[in-house]
Amino acid sequence: MMLTVIGNTGSFPGPNSPASCYLLTGEDHQGRTWRVILDMGNGSLGVLQRQLALEDIDAVMISHLHPDHCVDLAGLHVAVKWDPRGWKAGRIPLYGPSGLHDYLNRSHAMPDGHSMETEFVFNVWRERQPVTVGPFTVTPFEVEHPCPESYALRITFDGPMGPSVMTYSGDTDYCDGLVDAARDADLFLCEAAYEEGREDHLRGIHLTGYRAGQAAAQAKVHQLLLTHLPVWNSPTRTRREGIAAFDGPVGIAEPGYTYKVVSENVTISGALARPVTAD
Repeated sequence: MMLTVIGNTGSFPGPNSPASCYLLTGEDHQGRTWRVILDMGNGSLGVLQRQLALEDIDAVMISHLHPDHCVDLAGLHVAVKWDPRGWKAGRIPLYGPSGLHDYLNRSHAMPDGHSMETEFVFNVWRERQPVTVGPFTVTPFEVEHPCPESYALRITFDGPMGPSVMTYSGDTDYCDGLVDAARDADLFLCEAAYEEGREDHLRGIHLTGYRAGQAAAQAKVHQLLLTHLPVWNSPTRTRREGIAAFDGPVGIAEPGYTYKVVSENVTISGALARPVTAD
């Protein structure tokens, strides 16, 4: 499978990146290419269109209902409903917490009872119950974050070149659910919004690079890719924290980079080899 980072910024968009959004692509055994979106935070919809036509989206999967992970679904709804050329792709499957439909209605100030089911097919996550979209099987694991129904997503890919596994943390602090979701993953895409020594008094919200590294080590993942960095974070410091806790390759998720995830290996164009001294 291929992972393209659309946005890696935490809490709100930065000057060089939207908030959280990731594009997964992969071929099935019949040669059809599938495209699944993980989260759609602020600013992601515009940048996403550099990578694909919106009509080619096969599914959108939302980890939790904070704006920096889902608010640009409101714009996607407009694209489906109001394109004067007509929308020929059919309803887009959405997977997310049970409140997703109401959240989208509120984002458009719609009255109670208004339905967006003419544009989207709403599917509700069930703890550790997998769903399949083409060659992707996605299992949600409940994690620790101050938002109802927050999930890490474990993605298993079955393609012509063999299976591979990627885990996306969503937003979370260190917890058993996160480690279970990441167990033996080929690539662990993990948030690191906090820094050691700066937010030590805040727990149950976000990870530091160090705690992300601890989770990666406990889960025995093969490679760690840190993401969800607010504009005030130093990528260099975050990566150093990860390296201090995890002895495998550690990198920063770079906006616009594409990562090829295959079993026990991730082929990239430089991010995991990024010098520690580069900021």
